[in-house]
Amino acid sequence: MDKDISPSEETRAALRHSQIIDLTTTGRRTGRPRRIEIFLHHDDDQLFITGMPRADRTRDWIHNIEADPRVVVHLKQSVVADVPATARVVTDPDERRPFIEAAARRWRRTDVPEMLRHSPLIVLTVDHPDEDQAGR
Repeated sequence: MDKDISPSEETRAALRHSQIIDLTTTGRRTGRPRRIEIFLHHDDDQLFITGMPRADRTRDWIHNIEADPRVVVHLKQSVVADVPATARVVTDPDERRPFIEAAARRWRRTDVPEMLRHSPLIVLTVDHPDEDQAGR
Protein backbone atom coordinates (compact mmCIF):
# COMPACT_ATOMS: atom_id res chain seq x y z
CA MET A 1 0.00 0.00 0.00
CA ASP A 2 1.25 3.48 -0.91
CA LYS A 3 1.89 5.35 2.33
CA ASP A 4 1.12 8.73 0.71
CA ILE A 5 -2.51 7.79 0.06
CA SER A 6 -4.90 8.51 2.92
CA PRO A 7 -7.70 6.07 3.69
CA SER A 8 -10.25 8.48 2.21
CA GLU A 9 -8.35 8.64 -1.07
CA GLU A 10 -8.05 4.84 -1.11
CA THR A 11 -11.77 4.51 -0.47
CA ARG A 12 -12.66 6.99 -3.19
CA ALA A 13 -10.32 5.23 -5.62
CA ALA A 14 -11.88 1.86 -4.78
CA LEU A 15 -15.36 3.24 -5.41
CA ARG A 16 -14.30 4.14 -8.95
CA HIS A 17 -13.94 0.44 -9.81
CA SER A 18 -16.97 -1.70 -10.55
CA GLN A 19 -16.97 -4.59 -8.11
CA ILE A 20 -18.94 -6.94 -5.90
CA ILE A 21 -19.96 -5.25 -2.66
CA ASP A 22 -22.31 -5.81 0.22
CA LEU A 23 -25.13 -3.29 0.61
CA THR A 24 -26.92 -2.67 3.88
CA THR A 25 -30.41 -1.23 3.81
CA THR A 26 -32.83 -0.70 6.68
CA GLY A 27 -35.76 -3.10 6.76
CA ARG A 28 -38.90 -1.11 6.00
CA ARG A 29 -41.00 -3.08 8.48
CA THR A 30 -38.46 -4.14 11.10
CA GLY A 31 -36.07 -1.19 11.07
CA ARG A 32 -33.24 -3.74 11.25
CA PRO A 33 -30.19 -3.74 8.98
CA ARG A 34 -30.49 -5.98 5.93
CA ARG A 35 -27.31 -6.88 4.07
CA ILE A 36 -27.06 -8.31 0.55
CA GLU A 37 -24.21 -9.02 -1.84
CA ILE A 38 -24.56 -7.16 -5.14
CA PHE A 39 -22.55 -5.67 -7.98
CA LEU A 40 -21.64 -1.98 -7.83
CA HIS A 41 -21.16 -0.24 -11.16
CA HIS A 42 -19.09 2.87 -11.76
CA ASP A 43 -19.63 4.64 -15.06
CA ASP A 44 -19.15 8.27 -16.06
CA ASP A 45 -18.38 9.28 -12.44
CA GLN A 46 -21.63 7.78 -11.19
CA LEU A 47 -22.17 4.83 -8.85
CA PHE A 48 -25.16 2.64 -9.48
CA ILE A 49 -26.63 -0.78 -8.84
CA THR A 50 -28.76 -2.79 -11.20
CA GLY A 51 -29.65 -6.41 -11.48
CA MET A 52 -31.14 -9.14 -13.56
CA PRO A 53 -34.53 -8.35 -15.07
CA ARG A 54 -37.39 -9.64 -12.97
CA ALA A 55 -40.96 -8.80 -13.93
CA ASP A 56 -42.80 -10.83 -11.28
CA ARG A 57 -41.96 -8.76 -8.21
CA THR A 58 -39.89 -5.95 -6.75
CA ARG A 59 -37.00 -7.10 -4.61
CA ASP A 60 -37.22 -6.45 -0.86
CA TRP A 61 -34.02 -4.37 -0.78
CA ILE A 62 -35.56 -1.92 -3.27
CA HIS A 63 -38.65 -1.54 -1.08
CA ASN A 64 -36.27 -0.88 1.83
CA ILE A 65 -34.50 1.88 -0.13
CA GLU A 66 -37.81 3.47 -1.08
CA ALA A 67 -38.71 3.58 2.64
CA ASP A 68 -35.27 4.78 3.82
CA PRO A 69 -32.67 5.85 1.24
CA ARG A 70 -29.76 5.76 3.70
CA VAL A 71 -27.55 2.77 2.89
CA VAL A 72 -24.05 1.51 3.59
CA VAL A 73 -21.79 0.29 0.79
CA HIS A 74 -19.39 -2.31 2.17
CA LEU A 75 -16.25 -2.45 0.05
CA LYS A 76 -14.57 -5.81 0.42
CA GLN A 77 -12.07 -6.27 -2.39
CA SER A 78 -9.06 -3.97 -2.94
CA VAL A 79 -10.12 -1.84 0.04
CA VAL A 80 -12.24 -2.87 3.00
CA ALA A 81 -14.45 0.02 4.09
CA ASP A 82 -18.02 0.84 5.07
CA VAL A 83 -19.20 3.84 3.07
CA PRO A 84 -22.44 5.64 3.97
CA ALA A 85 -24.47 6.68 0.94
CA THR A 86 -27.89 7.80 -0.18
CA ALA A 87 -29.71 5.59 -2.66
CA ARG A 88 -32.27 6.70 -5.22
CA VAL A 89 -34.52 4.35 -7.18
CA VAL A 90 -34.57 5.47 -10.83
CA THR A 91 -37.75 4.75 -12.77
CA ASP A 92 -37.68 7.39 -15.53
CA PRO A 93 -36.92 5.54 -18.81
CA ASP A 94 -34.74 8.32 -20.24
CA GLU A 95 -32.64 8.53 -17.07
CA ARG A 96 -32.41 4.72 -16.83
CA ARG A 97 -31.17 4.11 -20.39
CA PRO A 98 -27.48 5.16 -20.08
CA PHE A 99 -27.03 3.25 -16.82
CA ILE A 100 -28.73 0.10 -18.09
CA GLU A 101 -26.76 0.24 -21.35
CA ALA A 102 -23.49 0.59 -19.40
CA ALA A 103 -24.36 -2.44 -17.26
CA ALA A 104 -25.38 -4.44 -20.34
CA ARG A 105 -22.04 -3.66 -22.01
CA ARG A 106 -20.12 -4.68 -18.90
CA TRP A 107 -22.05 -7.95 -18.63
CA ARG A 108 -22.11 -8.51 -22.42
CA ARG A 109 -25.91 -8.69 -22.34
CA THR A 110 -28.00 -8.07 -25.43
CA ASP A 111 -31.44 -7.81 -23.78
CA VAL A 112 -31.33 -4.06 -23.09
CA PRO A 113 -35.09 -3.56 -23.75
CA GLU A 114 -35.90 -6.27 -21.17
CA MET A 115 -33.42 -4.76 -18.72
CA LEU A 116 -34.93 -1.30 -19.23
CA ARG A 117 -38.38 -2.66 -18.41
CA HIS A 118 -37.59 -4.97 -15.51
CA SER A 119 -34.12 -4.47 -14.00
CA PRO A 120 -33.84 -2.45 -10.81
CA LEU A 121 -31.76 0.72 -10.99
CA ILE A 122 -30.42 2.46 -7.93
CA VAL A 123 -28.14 5.50 -8.17
CA LEU A 124 -25.88 6.09 -5.17
CA THR A 125 -24.53 9.34 -3.77
CA VAL A 126 -21.65 8.75 -1.38
CA ASP A 127 -21.70 10.73 1.84
CA HIS A 128 -17.86 11.07 1.71
CA PRO A 129 -17.27 9.51 5.12
CA ASP A 130 -13.65 10.57 5.51
CA GLU A 131 -13.94 14.23 4.51
CA ASP A 132 -14.61 15.33 8.08
CA GLN A 133 -11.40 13.67 9.28
CA ALA A 134 -9.22 14.91 6.38
CA GLY A 135 -7.77 17.78 8.38
CA ARG A 136 -7.33 15.88 11.63
